[in-house]
Amino acid sequence: MKRFVAAILLVLAAGGLMFGQVKKPEPPPIKIPFSDSLQAIVVTTKDWSTIVGTAQFFERKNKRAKWKAKGDSFAVVVGRSGLAWGDDLTRQTTAPEIKREGDGNSPAGRFPLTFAFGTTVKTERIALSYTKLEEFTECVDDVKSQFYNKIVNRMQVGDFDWNSSEKMLSVGPQYDLGVFVAYNSYPAVEGNGSCIFLHIWKDANTGTAGCTAMERSELERIVGWLDPKKNPYLVQLPEDQYQAYQKPWNLPKLK
Repeated sequence: MKRFVAAILLVLAAGGLMFGQVKKPEPPPIKIPFSDSLQAIVVTTKDWSTIVGTAQFFERKNKRAKWKAKGDSFAVVVGRSGLAWGDDLTRQTTAPEIKREGDGNSPAGRFPLTFAFGTTVKTERIALSYTKLEEFTECVDDVKSQFYNKIVNRMQVGDFDWNSSEKMLSVGPQYDLGVFVAYNSYPAVEGNGSCIFLHIWKDANTGTAGCTAMERSELERIVGWLDPKKNPYLVQLPEDQYQAYQKPWNLPKLK
């Protein structure tokens, strides 16, 4: 009898260790509003379907100060299908351009830039938090997963519950450096889209799966400039929509 009880206790202990290793996803982060941002990367395209756009840095000293351009504008490419609404304040419109998972559109709206990633170790010039891509680093795009729209290490999350993800290290040079765009992150809503980044482009004429891409030198400039204390944002819109929302959202004035 004692041996039987001891065996049961051993099984329960082993089970406790196993379940103790299962990690729960962190609670959704709190979204800092755009009104508190002091840094913005503004991307505009000619219209909803155009994949080529223009980007520029803007900064302000405080929340009541005027936005000022920092440096020259530069070329970017967006999703292979163009742009689609992704901003929380505009998703409920009747417009057909609503961002969904796998649609090939980059999200239009305002989105925090929360952390950087890359294939090398973090350097002193990077102020953002940083994730070094490893063999098992994946961005989960399975809409049923509790880790949907999160970058995780397959070997560390414990509860492996997804059937679809992007193996980031295997992407190659385009992910040598990148920034996570916190679209559909507060919290992630099933099917609204995932794994949106700023990253290095394939070339100046090839659209992405939904990210915003550019020359490596421009991305290096971005990563070196972004300051988490200034709550950096990506503002991304077709030109006519940018003009329509410039005053209501207090966006930087474009020349």
